[in-house]
Amino acid sequence: MASRINTNFTLIPNQKLRRSNRQTSCYSKTLGSGFQPISTFGNFKALPLEIFQIILKYLSGSKRLLLQDFHNLELPDRRQDSAILEHYRSLGLLFKRCTLLLPTKERLKYIHKILTEVSCFKFNGCAAPMQCLGLTCYGMFLQTLTAGWDELECHRVYNFLCELTNLCRKIQMAVCSKPGSAQKLELRIRLFCRNVLLDHWTHRSDSAFWLTRILKPWPMVNQARLLYIIFGPISPQDGQVVWQEMIEEPTDEFSLKGLADAIKLLYDASTKEWTADDVISLVDELSVVPREWLLENNARLLMLSGNNICFSFMASKAVNGRTIELARLVVFLALVCEKELYCMDWTVKMMQKVCKVFSTPVERKNFLQNVANAFACVIMEMLQSIMSGDRDEDDRSFLNLFHLVHAQANFHKEVLYLTMNTPLST
Repeated sequence: MASRINTNFTLIPNQKLRRSNRQTSCYSKTLGSGFQPISTFGNFKALPLEIFQIILKYLSGSKRLLLQDFHNLELPDRRQDSAILEHYRSLGLLFKRCTLLLPTKERLKYIHKILTEVSCFKFNGCAAPMQCLGLTCYGMFLQTLTAGWDELECHRVYNFLCELTNLCRKIQMAVCSKPGSAQKLELRIRLFCRNVLLDHWTHRSDSAFWLTRILKPWPMVNQARLLYIIFGPISPQDGQVVWQEMIEEPTDEFSLKGLADAIKLLYDASTKEWTADDVISLVDELSVVPREWLLENNARLLMLSGNNICFSFMASKAVNGRTIELARLVVFLALVCEKELYCMDWTVKMMQKVCKVFSTPVERKNFLQNVANAFACVIMEMLQSIMSGDRDEDDRSFLNLFHLVHAQANFHKEVLYLTMNTPLST
């Protein structure tokens, strides 16, 4: 099993080499580094709660405190967005200090009583959620309020929010329905989970905690569906989750990055709630949501997820005797390397490490033979598809075959260099 497999080996250190120097940012760097305390509210930040409540009564509906300019799209540089987010960060700090002596449950009730006046803070409160900053401001407020709270208190916060929004019932409806049949609900769940619970944390451990709260109550098959709803590709026009993208054609890094970052977050989480086997099983389940993905998309997700996850996934297949599946995966890892201009020796070294998982020379020889056969089979499959007239207007099928032939040549070139112990000249 994946948890018993040693993944301490050096390949590409959690990145992919290409001809440019562009690096992939990690999921947790959503809003930059930690913030400095802001004194927007001056001496009000030190007020006792009773005085704070009296002052709030003099504000007409608290409108001057609860800014609601969430749909101002006039400034193209988004300065207005930044200002209102800073306001709610400061507001969270103010409420944090003014409710300090109350028990967690009472703090949440009191704060909810104040914030409930803002319709855009509600799960279904805004008629134009894709153009609204309401949930993002709510998330900023909540993150500032709960920063530094222990896990028990944060569990209470999550339970309070679930009860308030009926989130668990909504998630159950979404993950048990046919994918895409409840598009508006899927979008609302995605926006609430991302904007309120996940996107504002600067520490990966905090992000992992909240993502765990969202996923763990559900069976693995539902976890995979929910992960896709929250982090999968969406339509740029209406924000709806695109369920067919992984099935119908090869996709790009942008469509997979959110899923890959979430998987890395769970794999790296220093918690007993996620074992390596759990995460690998989740990746396996994800690759058939809503139906079996193109193997190229599966390979690209594994590469984006990092060396340890990719190796653990492949090693799990080796341990469980799924050698033919594993060999075909190697082919598509090579294809992705060729398309994205990654160093092909990454795939060769990954295959070399996986070989060591097999316990006997016969098993290793059988695996290598399957890899060679898989290259031939996939090339023939693509060629037959083209010859049968199944070609798209932009000749993507032919281009894919072109890349695969070059991938095979570069892959075997690296194998020869490795076998002959001859370094690749620069």
